[in-house]
This record gives sequence, structure tokens and C-alpha cells, in this order.
Amino acid sequence: MCRGCLLTRVRLLYKGVVCPTNCASCDSTHEDLHHVFFDFPFAIHVWNRTGLWSSIQHALASITSVVEAIFSLLETLSVELGQQLATVLWSIWKNRNLRVWEDVAESSAIVVERARNMVEDWNVANSPSILASATSQQLFISTEGEVSPPPPQPIPRWRAPTPGRYKCNIDAAFSSHLNRTGIGICIRDYAGIFVSAKGLSYSCYVSTDVGEALGLHSDLQWLDGMHFDNVDFETDSKLTVEFVRRQANGIARALARVALLLASPAVYYNIPDCIETLIINEML
Repeated sequence: MCRGCLLTRVRLLYKGVVCPTNCASCDSTHEDLHHVFFDFPFAIHVWNRTGLWSSIQHALASITSVVEAIFSLLETLSVELGQQLATVLWSIWKNRNLRVWEDVAESSAIVVERARNMVEDWNVANSPSILASATSQQLFISTEGEVSPPPPQPIPRWRAPTPGRYKCNIDAAFSSHLNRTGIGICIRDYAGIFVSAKGLSYSCYVSTDVGEALGLHSDLQWLDGMHFDNVDFETDSKLTVEFVRRQANGIARALARVALLLASPAVYYNIPDCIETLIINEML
């Protein structure tokens, strides 16, 4: 964005691409960086949800360049708010592209929650325990006293159940901002073939353990109605059923995040877009 790489329609015209300059999302005749991120009414609504709009207005009022205003905000905001600013900018641009290329209209809540999830994932990946674990494995001392790189660690992957059985993965996602808990459930057979999935949410923000327990309870109720009795249950909570690492439970987690924004439960008999790539990768 700050290097002029985002191809707004005004930028495309500047680079010699013959195209209209009107906004792809509204009636404005000038789609540039300022309009997409700070003038488009939908973007303003997103910033109001984050609580950053007053700071942005102040920066834009004192600095004419959008790029300089962004750098100024990053210098003055706290680390947490700076992370929020950067990820919301990315999420707004993703919203614009979804509208242009896939004709998908999102709510401002989805845009903010997507940014919030990115910050959460980044913080988890860079937590002291993860970094300490990575550092401790940088050197490996053999029995002969030679120092060498550590042996490769296997990446946790989803494992199929035994033939004739199904596996049901469950996960929960949480949003204090929306005051909701989302539940994601996915059933696959012993060949890894998608059978069915479900997403639902509760209008409450609970602890991780309670959320995982709610997920298992919802799952049992759903499967009982479908008369499934040869199912293995798997979650990344150590306090419920069979435990797997988070990396092996990604499909249920993706469904749970989408479920945070559902107004009513959704049952999928075909693979939903949010997990299609994950399903394919885990079958390879």
C-alpha cells in the first residue's frame, strides 16, 4: 500500500491500463487509496467499529498524503492499536476484492473480525513459549558431541479413522467484541471424504474450556438426530474428548470462525468455501 502496489482503478490508469476510475463498490468517480480506505462510507463504518476513526480523522486533517498519514499513525499509536490499524487496512482491501471478483458483500463486523483473527494468530505464533521452543531446537547435539541442525519435526496432520468409522472434529472460536462463541463441526469418513459440517454460535463470550464443551454437546445432539453411532470425536481441547494439536484441527477451527457471524445454525452437505482448500490439502 505504502509503496504504491495496491491496484486501485486510479492506480491502474496511471500505469497505462485502460479502465474506468469509478469506485468498484459505490458511486464515487475516483477510486484511489484515500477513497477505498478512508472516504468510502463502508470503510468509515468499519473504522468506527474499531474505535480508530477519530485518530484517523486527526491524522488526515493534518497530513495531506494518505501514506504519510498511515506512517504517522503507526508512530503515535500503541503497538496493539498499530497492529489493529494494519490488519484492518488489509481486511478492507480484501473486502473490496471479494466484492469486485466474487460479488461477495460482507458486513463491517466480518471485516473487523477477520482483522482481529489475524492479530490473534500472529500473537499466538509469536508467543514466548512458541519462540522458546523454536530457539531450543535450533541446535542439536549428537551422541558424538557434534553440533548439527535438529532433526525435522513432523507437522501435526489430521488422521483418518479406522475403516468403517467416521471422525468428527470440533472446535470453538471466541469474540469478546461480538460477545459470541462460534462452534465448528466437521465429519469425514475413513478415506478423508467430506460427509457433513455444521456451524452455530452462542450469544455469549465464555472460556475456552466451556466453549469446547458447548461444541461437544452441540455435536452429540446433532449426531444423535442423524443416528450416527460409529464416530470418533476429536478436538484440540485436552479437557473434553481425544486431543489433537491445533494444526490438525484447522477445518473445525475455520468453521468455528465463520460461525461467529451466523445468525442461525448452518448445516453443510457440500464442502463450504471456507474449508475447501483445507479439505483438499489434507487428502493429499
